[in-house]
Amino acid sequence: MSVRGLPMTVPAPGLPTRVRIHEVGARDGLQNEKATVPTAVKAEFVHRLADAGLTTIEATSFVHPKWVPQLADAEELFPMLAGLPVELPVLVPNERGLDRALALGARRVAVFASATESFAKANLNRTVDESLAMFHPVVERAKADGVHVRGYLSMCFGDPWEGAVPVHQVVRVCRALVDMGCDELSLGDTIGVATPGHVGELLTALGEEGIPVGALGVHFHDTYGQALANTLAALRHGVTTVDASAGGLGGCPFARSATGNLATEDLVWMLTGLGIDTGVDLGRLVATSVWMAGRLGRPSPSRTVRALSHEDAEGQEGREAHKEQ
Repeated sequence: MSVRGLPMTVPAPGLPTRVRIHEVGARDGLQNEKATVPTAVKAEFVHRLADAGLTTIEATSFVHPKWVPQLADAEELFPMLAGLPVELPVLVPNERGLDRALALGARRVAVFASATESFAKANLNRTVDESLAMFHPVVERAKADGVHVRGYLSMCFGDPWEGAVPVHQVVRVCRALVDMGCDELSLGDTIGVATPGHVGELLTALGEEGIPVGALGVHFHDTYGQALANTLAALRHGVTTVDASAGGLGGCPFARSATGNLATEDLVWMLTGLGIDTGVDLGRLVATSVWMAGRLGRPSPSRTVRALSHEDAEGQEGREAHKEQ
């Protein structure tokens, strides 16, 4: 039973004391909307997320508008976020995207690689090695300018065309991204097929390859309801960076079987119950996702958002009934 919208705190051994949430709703979430969200709404969304205590909020993508028209307003949006006391990473697919981001003062960028040939072809129209060659000058130039670089790696656990992805295949691409200069890697379960044992096996293999766990983040989708279980498995292996999307927004425009990202509220609920600090105000975060759901015209898929907003609605009804008496 929750008390004032929070779970009972019962710490578990072997877990980190703090987790940094890498919020992706404003980019990864909104890029999948059929209708384009107004720029002013996007800006308010990011401001609200920051007000809820999130310190890393992925703002937008400098991909060509032809491929992701929902984020075609990157040049207009990014200046509207100036002054926020948070990190605002942006996705850059190539050197042209990097030029656009740097011109606006971005200091954290991300490239988006694939662990499989099929998805590299679908997403980037290149082989895995050709895409890595494209990213190399992007990472090199960003690092020379003192910019933090994140390497997203999709299809780390399964691919809709190729099936299960061998661990050694993922490790090879991770090694290449680290060697070219990426500061951080985000391991993506793009179609949500990972299970805790698979997560542990990959993290163990990366450690044996000499890639420090402090440089790793995890990015789970909840297709089969495994995102929180997989996150807990990653935490037990020392991971302290977890990607999540407010309200559970998002999927992947290039993989139809990919459903929503792990909802930030669901993650915060679990971490709070484990006594793990996130710095996030769950009440404000839920209110933000309810607000955004209203702008999108549909309820949030996050179970925590639905539960807490239902509790609030029942509480309001009770207070109004009491007044009438």
